[in-house]
Amino acid sequence: MTHPSSKTVAHFYRHHALQWDEIRQARFVEQPWLDAVLEGLQEGGTVLDIGCGSGSPVGVYIDSKGFAITGIDVTPALVALCRERLPRHRWLTGDMRTLSLSARFNALIAWDSFFHLTREDQRAMFAIFQQHAKPGAKLLFNSGPENGEAVGEFLGEALYHASLSPEEYTQLLNAHGFDVLTLRPNDVASGGRTVWLAQAR
Repeated sequence: MTHPSSKTVAHFYRHHALQWDEIRQARFVEQPWLDAVLEGLQEGGTVLDIGCGSGSPVGVYIDSKGFAITGIDVTPALVALCRERLPRHRWLTGDMRTLSLSARFNALIAWDSFFHLTREDQRAMFAIFQQHAKPGAKLLFNSGPENGEAVGEFLGEALYHASLSPEEYTQLLNAHGFDVLTLRPNDVASGGRTVWLAQAR
């Protein structure tokens, strides 16, 4: 049975958008992983940021490298910050679980976002990743280290996370046209996140 806090993630970010944005600026542990996912992209290459938050620091970094970003987030206040900070890019308010764009992208990122979905919803996301990936596109996301749910506390409220097993993630990636390039469980440099880098065939 899924923990009830799985239904309050969107409310949490709507309620704490500005506080979360301020806290988010303090650490940028994902930069080496962004470098890995962006490596080899030509200038003007396209990046889909799934759960883009406020556009900083991830979007700001991608923009500095000369790539074109399409970002989606469920929190209107955070999307508004993206548009303010990075107006030349495309920012959408919406639910990643229903994402269906006509474009395919050179790179896909779901950092600190995908892991807020239930396990059932995470399984369904791999078809969405596949739908939006050009051949050779890299996919970056992070998860927990093993199958299960974890409910943390952030800004005084419960915040839901879930993860599949590494074996199931690998199977889902392979079934949807991706090969695993790197799996780094409990990556110390990334604050203990389990990080996945895959590439579309």
